[in-house]
Amino acid sequence: MSRDEELAQLIREIGACNRCGLAAGRTHTVPGEGAVPSGVMFIGEGPGAREDELGRPFVGRSGALLDRLIQEEFGFDRRSCYIANVVKCRPPGNRDPADDEVSACSGYLARQLELVDPQVVVLLGRIAASRLLERRDPLKELRGRRFEIGGRRYIPTYHPAAALRGGASVVTEMRVDFARAHLVMLGAG
Repeated sequence: MSRDEELAQLIREIGACNRCGLAAGRTHTVPGEGAVPSGVMFIGEGPGAREDELGRPFVGRSGALLDRLIQEEFGFDRRSCYIANVVKCRPPGNRDPADDEVSACSGYLARQLELVDPQVVVLLGRIAASRLLERRDPLKELRGRRFEIGGRRYIPTYHPAAALRGGASVVTEMRVDFARAHLVMLGAG
């Protein structure tokens, strides 16, 4: 089976998933999208209302900022990378995903990481960073650093929604993290 066929099968599995309570409240699953394989993968925490409505990750205001930063710091658009979330269904009221919800989706995300096979994974926000790095440190202490786990490189940074709330200084810090990730992707960082 080709990588594209495996990804299509995984997306069908995610679409039919009922492993946790989030399935009952969803409009659509949000499995992820982008290039497979890709040099860089972005992972957020979970879909918001607009993402649930459309079945696509990062399509609201946060998505517009993410798209802009990808273009400006990597020099390509979102179709050239892969974008996913820790959980594939929207938590009610955009609350943090619960442990059992993250566990229910963990196999899907692990499989996506295998199929995408990125040189670098950019972790967008506290939830993605704590889950994938298996650390409880505040995001302020994690960002600006590079982590290597199982031969894969991870760069934690702020979630675009936090940058929209935090203003220009947070966006500037995200730019620095994205530039670092780009260098790692190119083998220079």
